[in-house]
Amino acid sequence: MPSQTPLGRTPDVTRSDVTEIIDFSQVRAWPRRREAPGCDAADLLMLDTAAAWFADGHPQEDLVVLDDRWGALTLALETFAPGRVRTAADGIVSEKALAANAQALGVEFPSCGEITADLFRGARTVLLPLPRSLEALEDWAWMIAEHAATDVVLLAGGRDKHMSRSMNTVLERHFESVVPGRGRSKARVLTARGPRRDQPAPFPRQARREAGLELELRSLGATYGGTKLDHGTRFLMEVLSGLDDFPAGDGRPTPQRAVDLGCGNGTISAWAALRHPQLPLLAVDQSASAVTSTRMTAEANGVAERVTTLRDDALSSLPEASEDLILLNPPFHQGNAVDTSVAHRLISESARVLRAGGVLYTVWNSHLKYRAWLERRVGATEQLAKNPTFTVTRSVRRG
Repeated sequence: MPSQTPLGRTPDVTRSDVTEIIDFSQVRAWPRRREAPGCDAADLLMLDTAAAWFADGHPQEDLVVLDDRWGALTLALETFAPGRVRTAADGIVSEKALAANAQALGVEFPSCGEITADLFRGARTVLLPLPRSLEALEDWAWMIAEHAATDVVLLAGGRDKHMSRSMNTVLERHFESVVPGRGRSKARVLTARGPRRDQPAPFPRQARREAGLELELRSLGATYGGTKLDHGTRFLMEVLSGLDDFPAGDGRPTPQRAVDLGCGNGTISAWAALRHPQLPLLAVDQSASAVTSTRMTAEANGVAERVTTLRDDALSSLPEASEDLILLNPPFHQGNAVDTSVAHRLISESARVLRAGGVLYTVWNSHLKYRAWLERRVGATEQLAKNPTFTVTRSVRRG
């Protein structure tokens, strides 16, 4: 019997078998570390909320898990309802976490798809860990409302300290009913129902920015920074513009190409391609949204033929000692938490991929003090510039 719960109401949520079905203590973040659990109270509450809807008569089919950080939601639902789960994540890191955690638990899991209309077509239940970015939430809420079944139940969960009323507002633009659930263990689930159809797509967005030359920027919702010109990126480009020896550097031959690591919306790739027409670019990001945005930005600036894009976990698909020049503005957040381990890993991967004598230009928030790590992992590191917020360095790979 279908659920009879009217719009504006939700079933009572209690502990359920869905949160007992796998050993969540074995779920880890990626790269797997014993001290980095891959499941939190919001994940468990989303699963118990889904179970409450199933008990209320909502169909246990066409289940979608969107942007599951480390795989806990996908693996639990797939164990509960084998073969009825579709999943996709913006970040390739989440895909690797899902595969590693499935292996650790001995669970078969559905392959990750792309975040497109096909993922949501006919979906009856969607589980979504609330993203930090309201733009990502807007983009995905529109896709769900436009393409899921008319009776879809969207369960969007997060920790109380990371949630805001603005998230409700975004969902209310795309669903008739948005109900905040009762809190548990400092987590909460927003239940959205009644999709509003036929609204204009909010993304991609575009903007023109001045960065020593005019740039046309494009972005999808989950692209970090959207169409903004990141302050650290702007500072890095200003510093590089003032160097007589860039991109070659210190009498070295002109590099075969430059790698824009963590390319985001493609600002650095488009800028470098416009300023240095002889320099091919490889733009790399773990985010599918970022890679697509970079491709659109390159096309908008007429440099698409010289900017190649790659979705990768750091630089893991590139061979050792294969590159001459890397440009890096590393993130310092993992989700909602400040986390320098991402930057440390990107620097270490840059060291692995650079040839002896290759150069890494890095911009970073000065308070994070990456210079010692750069020296240790890459080689001799010179401070090129510093302002009240950012530091720009040049590191030469030791032989």
